[in-house]
Amino acid sequence: MGVRQRFAQARDGLERWLEAEREQLALWLPVLFGAGITAWFVLPDVARWIAAMLGGLAMGMAGLAIPGGGRASRAAAIGALAFTLGCGLIWWRAERVAAPVLARPALASLDAQVARVEQLPARAIVRLTLLPMGRSDLPAKIRVNVAEGDMPAGVTNGAVLRLRTRLMPPAEPAVPGAYDFARVAWFAGLGATGKGLAPIEVVRPGVATSDLRARLSAHIESRIAGSGGGIASALATGDQGAISEDDSDAMRRSGLAHLLSVSGLHVTAVTAAAMLVVLRLLALSPILALRWRLPLVAAGAGALAAIGYTLLTGAEVPTIRSCVAALIVLLALTLGREAITLRLVATGALIVLLLWPEALAGPSFQLSFAAVTAIVALHESPAMRRWFGKREEGRLRRFGRGLGSLLLTGIAVELALMPIALFHFHQTGLYGALANIVAIPLTTFVIMPLEALALALDAAGAGAPVWWLTGKALALLLGLAHAAASAPGAVAALPAMPGGAYGLMVGGGLWIALWRTGMRWLGAAPLVAGAVWALFTPPPDLLVTGDGRHLAVRTANGQMALLRDRAGDYVRSMLSENSGADDGLTDLASIPEARCSADLCLVDAISGGRRWRVAATRSAYLVAWREMVALCKDADIVVSERRLPPSCTPRWLKLDRPTLARTGGVAITFATAGVTTSRGNGQHPWRNPPTVQPPYPQERAGRRPDTKSLSAYRH
Repeated sequence: MGVRQRFAQARDGLERWLEAEREQLALWLPVLFGAGITAWFVLPDVARWIAAMLGGLAMGMAGLAIPGGGRASRAAAIGALAFTLGCGLIWWRAERVAAPVLARPALASLDAQVARVEQLPARAIVRLTLLPMGRSDLPAKIRVNVAEGDMPAGVTNGAVLRLRTRLMPPAEPAVPGAYDFARVAWFAGLGATGKGLAPIEVVRPGVATSDLRARLSAHIESRIAGSGGGIASALATGDQGAISEDDSDAMRRSGLAHLLSVSGLHVTAVTAAAMLVVLRLLALSPILALRWRLPLVAAGAGALAAIGYTLLTGAEVPTIRSCVAALIVLLALTLGREAITLRLVATGALIVLLLWPEALAGPSFQLSFAAVTAIVALHESPAMRRWFGKREEGRLRRFGRGLGSLLLTGIAVELALMPIALFHFHQTGLYGALANIVAIPLTTFVIMPLEALALALDAAGAGAPVWWLTGKALALLLGLAHAAASAPGAVAALPAMPGGAYGLMVGGGLWIALWRTGMRWLGAAPLVAGAVWALFTPPPDLLVTGDGRHLAVRTANGQMALLRDRAGDYVRSMLSENSGADDGLTDLASIPEARCSADLCLVDAISGGRRWRVAATRSAYLVAWREMVALCKDADIVVSERRLPPSCTPRWLKLDRPTLARTGGVAITFATAGVTTSRGNGQHPWRNPPTVQPPYPQERAGRRPDTKSLSAYRH
């Protein structure tokens, strides 16, 4: 058989396969659109962005130009064009939201209009989004945290405040794989974050509007104390500020954190409840039941409830995404179509990506759509319909079948979410499927209805007994979270996952979920390859933050030791997660292989049969020049938050302030001498943004600072 005949055979086989999968082809449109968005985030510079778009455009035009092309050429053309559009849209969006950011840390006194007020009672702070007035030397939008005791009463949106602030530019990832707040802030238009300092003066009060969301949150939290009230408030208004850090961490480690974020589960519950109540009430009238299409009226009521709930909870992107999906489901029901399908999920994803393409890079989008896709794909499969479909049987067997379906669904969702959680958060709960079997029905059918009933009865002053029951149900939910989070082996931790491994797992999972024929199982190969790559990626032995102040090094017993014993909880948590050390960090000065003084630490790390000597400064005091030079010569790696003298020449790597300013945070694996940095040479706009130069403290008073005070301020 000649080459031409074999090619014709392969083409005919491809056409037959695509014909069998014709109903699934549309599902790949948002996937390829998202692939274009991903390419823009992953590729480093303008030349490669243009090359990717031209390549996609050329492939699309070629597919359209093939004479007599079949389904394969048309699908390839549409997919390539979707890829190109996705890449172009996110590029346009990133340029569209461009706004200057603060060039350097600064103390600033300013008048600013309040754009948003967020109460965070669990942390005893209030978060303000401010618009500085008449200050071209500051960004157009900043965000500051103010201690509750320093916050004037009655500050609402539109108020004008006079205050002093300590501001910082949006933070880049402190170490490779850490949270990239600079990217998030860029798309949010935030140019600086920081702390508001007392005294704070209200220059002009805000508009006297009725902030229903804030009043409802305060009312709920006054009825249920502690984190229980915070969870109840989160379910009703999306405000998680009253949930303590310990309880929030337990919810996350147990796989129940999705219950705190208003998304598909909550919007679905509210929509279904509204439809049920309206349908039952209207059905009490025989005239209405005979003359009106009550399911259509109930669907309209459900749509209004979904929209109202979305607005009440702050209209965040995850909630809007869920609301759009709910509205599409209701539209399908009114048209007599099957409501919950993968096409519905694909339509919702495409709408969100068209409106907010940057959402693709965040864990919220990935987690919610992965969970919904896993659920729908599982229950659309013939095997699931055969095993768990409705049938005539006894109550006990029906209950067992439903429980088995719920357990299998929970396992599928956990497997789908595990790579995403490990990639973004570096840890995932292993008992989430079991915990969710209890937590989801408890939240949907007990806590939310009780809370709604209590709020309704409060209008007559009779809600106290129901609030008591709600509090007990919430205590049960928190007890379940803490039990699952503290169980042996409850959490799997993994250091920063390679992007390639994550991409293989996502691609393989989508291939399995979206196709229907036996070819779908070819996706198992990249899925397994990505998982093996991630699992066998060695964890870093040394992590250095981008400012050089903090480092964590792996000790002889495999634990990670922290340079500064007074490091804050955020630094400890971030370094622990990104090193894969779920058991926490020990203090470097306390381990036998380290020699530390108040100003310096020298530690020997053994890896691959070789000793690596790491030296680091741990205070702001200068070390004698001769002593520092001698220390550098004796060390393989030297780390410092300040500029080291040129004569400091370690045997391998010097990570001082000028070097870290170029590289950002650094992760080093000793066995392979591998070095990863958090700041590459990329040209994404938040890496080298336009900046505004704030004044030095004394410049506002009309004096230039002297050299000594300026040096102290800068260093």
